[in-house]
Amino acid sequence: MADHKHGEMDCSEQQKTFDGFISFVTKSTIGIIVFLIFLALVNG
Repeated sequence: MADHKHGEMDCSEQQKTFDGFISFVTKSTIGIIVFLIFLALVNG
């Protein structure tokens, strides 16, 4: 079994996945807000 050394793990793949998730959530939230504003203006 390999010895564990704190702070030496390569987490670049996890960081890319997290960055992609945050980007997706941000863009989705903005899209939903724009869509809701559009609906409010059309029905108003």
